[in-house]
Amino acid sequence: MNRRKRIYIAYTGGTIGMQRTPSGYAPVPGFSDLVNEKIPPRLAISLPELVMHEYPRLIDSSDIRPAHWFAIARDIADRYDDFDGFVILHGTDTMAYTASALSFLLRDLTKPVIVTGSQIPLVELRNDAQNNLVTAIELAADYPIPEVALYFNGRLLRGNRASKYKATGFDAFDSPNYPWLADVGIFIDLNTDALLPCPAETAFELPAYTHNDVRVAHLYPGLTGEQLLALGQGARALILRTYGVGNGPASDTHFMDALRSLHAAGTVLVNVTQCVQGSVTGSYATGTALARTGLLPAGDMTLEAAYTKLYHLCATGLSGQALADAFLTPRCGEVSA
Repeated sequence: MNRRKRIYIAYTGGTIGMQRTPSGYAPVPGFSDLVNEKIPPRLAISLPELVMHEYPRLIDSSDIRPAHWFAIARDIADRYDDFDGFVILHGTDTMAYTASALSFLLRDLTKPVIVTGSQIPLVELRNDAQNNLVTAIELAADYPIPEVALYFNGRLLRGNRASKYKATGFDAFDSPNYPWLADVGIFIDLNTDALLPCPAETAFELPAYTHNDVRVAHLYPGLTGEQLLALGQGARALILRTYGVGNGPASDTHFMDALRSLHAAGTVLVNVTQCVQGSVTGSYATGTALARTGLLPAGDMTLEAAYTKLYHLCATGLSGQALADAFLTPRCGEVSA
């Protein structure tokens, strides 16, 4: 007789478990009871064994901080040998950041870690929560997915390739620079060619949490070198969100001098396109000029992946050129070759 699979569900907060309060929807304790109410025993018997852990301090995902990523990753690592798969319930606003961060903290997975949530709480009669939850559980229990993935509304996405694109739509998440890992309809169509290879053994790179100064600057017409310098001074890394394929105001000497000054001071500079789809390349003279200041191309990485990768690398103790070299090295499918 086959052993019944065991799935660990970490409820961190988010819309999926929210209920109405006088101040509006808010995360409240008791999500496990709500799940038992919505999925009665006669239906739950077809699911794997579920172990629900409700975090003591539930959070709205807009309140997520990097320390939470490390705590969630440590929670999974500590229970890794006891379960067949893992589901992280999370709010949608920063879900892609958390999925990306976990992909770097929990590298070389041999079991699925599925991050999901909903746009409408499970407590409401009409919701997307139950389908997302049940499907995430099924994916974690029955499919060979050796990586951190984000499941939402029929789409299974690589965690560090996903971004939230719609504020209110059920199809809120997509992965425009990488194929879906699975297309879920009547059947679950797993794209095995898109999955990371399963390693022989797990080797997490999970350093202790430390505060690391990684900052983001959004390029817009009129951003001055003085403003950029003020934002970047003292940072270990600065992401510049540029136009198109990595372009910026190369003819603005003050702006270019600010980049050179930051680079000379040891700040790692990273070039991430503002565009939803596409990659940072050296196709235009303006982009090439930016690269000469020390700005590193992030390729087709999402902002979420670039930020969390830098944060993780800083936590391992890297800085300066060692940090720059490590950033340019693909780690877990976050960037195309």
